[in-house]
Amino acid sequence: MKLLIVTCLNEFLGDISKIFKQAEIDVFSTSNIIGHRNGNNQNMLADWFASGDEQADSVMIFTFTSQEKATLGAELIMNYNKSLGGSFPARAFVLDVEKSI
Repeated sequence: MKLLIVTCLNEFLGDISKIFKQAEIDVFSTSNIIGHRNGNNQNMLADWFASGDEQADSVMIFTFTSQEKATLGAELIMNYNKSLGGSFPARAFVLDVEKSI
């Protein structure tokens, strides 16, 4: 079993939901998050979170799924990011689940 976690801007939630459907991931959860950045980088497109006092309204989407579906979902998100042209990509993480009760 894998834990697939995706973070993205709120406006991309519908796109990520479609990607999950393509990967046959039917059940997932979401949580609203606010991204912060402590740093001096002035190029907001080069990093995920805004610099200084600026904030980014984001969402975290997560699901427990099979390795095959998690791998496909991550690959589809990588392709999706290429279509965005580099601005505020979605971030995907696939983690092992050692034990489930």
